[in-house]
Amino acid sequence: MAQKKGISPEKLAFQKLLKNRIAQLSFGVILLITLTAILGPFVRPDHSPNANTQLLSISRMKPGFTANLLTFRKNEAYKRPNFFTCIGDGGWDNCSNYIPLESWEIKSDSIFYKATGEDEISSSHLVDVLYHLADGSYKKTSSGYSVEHYKGGELVSENVSTEQLAENSFQAVTQQTYLLGTDKYGRDYLSRLMAGTVISISVGFIAIFISLLIGILLGLLAGYYRGKTDDFIMWFINVIWSIPTLLMVMAITLVFGKGFWKIFLAVGLTMWVEVARIVRGQVIAERELDYVTAARSLGFSDLRIMLKHILPNIFSPVIVVTAANFAAAILIEAGLSFLGIGAQVPTPSWGNMIKEHYAYITTDYAYLAILPGICIMILVLAFMLLGNALRDALDVKS
Repeated sequence: MAQKKGISPEKLAFQKLLKNRIAQLSFGVILLITLTAILGPFVRPDHSPNANTQLLSISRMKPGFTANLLTFRKNEAYKRPNFFTCIGDGGWDNCSNYIPLESWEIKSDSIFYKATGEDEISSSHLVDVLYHLADGSYKKTSSGYSVEHYKGGELVSENVSTEQLAENSFQAVTQQTYLLGTDKYGRDYLSRLMAGTVISISVGFIAIFISLLIGILLGLLAGYYRGKTDDFIMWFINVIWSIPTLLMVMAITLVFGKGFWKIFLAVGLTMWVEVARIVRGQVIAERELDYVTAARSLGFSDLRIMLKHILPNIFSPVIVVTAANFAAAILIEAGLSFLGIGAQVPTPSWGNMIKEHYAYITTDYAYLAILPGICIMILVLAFMLLGNALRDALDVKS
């Protein structure tokens, strides 16, 4: 199909993408997962760092389970951090401690409860529960209690009447529904899955940025200058290419150590080879065309010819391989985390979540291992389909 008169190639490609339902759906999935990763603790049920609130007495509860939680307020200086601190830390600490309950009863200024998994009945003053005070931090008065507790991060003194205590007693026991149940440590599984998006999206974008930076640079130099420059770069590419990707990543990870940022570097340094080979092949074909010869005749520098003339004309295959590499980076990270040399517990990663629960694959709790695998499959498929759609949209011959 010939290009419509008066329409730029970029606008024509955008129009093709708008007509492609699969591309729109794939982009929507990627955007949703990316927003989940960026907003992090602000959108998931468990906003604690790494969604790591553990309540062992309600471990491995089925999806839809609702827990009654006795909520003890922490009597300590507590100040909610700002947005950027929350994102950097993966969340903010809870201002309360929780005890899952089987039953409870409030009488006067005390609460009697039976904790989940316990046989005996325990009791506590409501003032202890609502303010979590140590001995001597409050005293009984004729009208109620005189208490000292932290409010807004500062220690304040307050007189609390028995009536006020009774009115606030509803805060003592709260309900929480776990839409996807809990894992073997009693953590909210939906929150863990949502927190796992951070690793997958981050490793994809950062690893691809590193691979494009190295791959495009070496590919341009090898394809444009040819000769000894091409021979040396191709020798280096072939050496790296001959080493299995997973083995290379494992070696780099072992050298630099385990951790959140090390995995980005390790995956990125193994993804550039395919980019460099494709860029080199495209540049070799483009450098002999008339527009490059004309640019040389006009006295343009080699750098300008490579970056402003050749590079924009070879973006279509680069975009396709970038989408494929993004998917491969997610799979490699998941594999490394499963092997225990990727993201480290308690940092949630879809790979280490599978590792934690793969032993349940033949039981009623198989979903604990299957759900992270489905998340990996959906994200990888979305990038592959979007890459194919971009390839078709940027093909000027179609």
